[in-house]
Amino acid sequence: MVLDIYFFIIACPLIFLAGFIDAVGGGGGFISLPAYLLSGLPPHLALGTNKLSSTMGTFLATLRYAKLGYIRYKDAAVAVIFAILGSSIGAELVLWIPDMALKISIMVILPLTAFYLLRYRKFGEPDQSKYSRLYVFSTCAMIAFFVGIYDGIYGPGTGTFLLLGFCALAKYSVQNANGLTKAINLTTNIAALSVFLHHGSVVIYMGLIAGLFNIAGNYVGCSFFVRKGMKGTKLIMLLVIALFEAKLCWDFLS
Repeated sequence: MVLDIYFFIIACPLIFLAGFIDAVGGGGGFISLPAYLLSGLPPHLALGTNKLSSTMGTFLATLRYAKLGYIRYKDAAVAVIFAILGSSIGAELVLWIPDMALKISIMVILPLTAFYLLRYRKFGEPDQSKYSRLYVFSTCAMIAFFVGIYDGIYGPGTGTFLLLGFCALAKYSVQNANGLTKAINLTTNIAALSVFLHHGSVVIYMGLIAGLFNIAGNYVGCSFFVRKGMKGTKLIMLLVIALFEAKLCWDFLS
């Protein structure tokens, strides 16, 4: 395959935008994967190549959030294990759960999630004083496990759901929640990328070039997140939810 003008004009700017969105509130895959498809890659190569570029960008975001002290390493270690376990179970369950039934369920859940974000003013503000360390620790593990199952079955919006769960249920600050989410995303991305590479489903030179744009987007997104905090994150999460809902409605009607 030869790189052409469509890749640079269409895909690369969109992959930069995907990196920005992913660094702030998750959900960049809603933009980056279609970008590869629009540039002419067949679906199986688009999935693998997208995983390469997104892994590069997520690595940058994870490293930066770690340096800022946003990642609680003990929580991250356990959450990563539970996320991988959940994802493995989800990959087995995918044969048993009808795709349309899952999409309809998510179509109902997403508006409720958006309503919650709009109504709950203290979302993303740390409030763990009422909870034991064991509760917070185990809650993070369970969120990672169940979202991991979803990731194995379907996948889109996994980072956004993790961020939402860590803030809403474990009462993490939005900074610590995003740091933990990136640590999980990086690990699961690397695991998935290794599978795609093994099967030869990655256009490596295209993924590396796009990865530089994704890294740049993540860098700008991290800076935006540090400056804007919860205000900017909530806006991005609502945007991702709207994109996800629109995609599901399109799939349902088409």
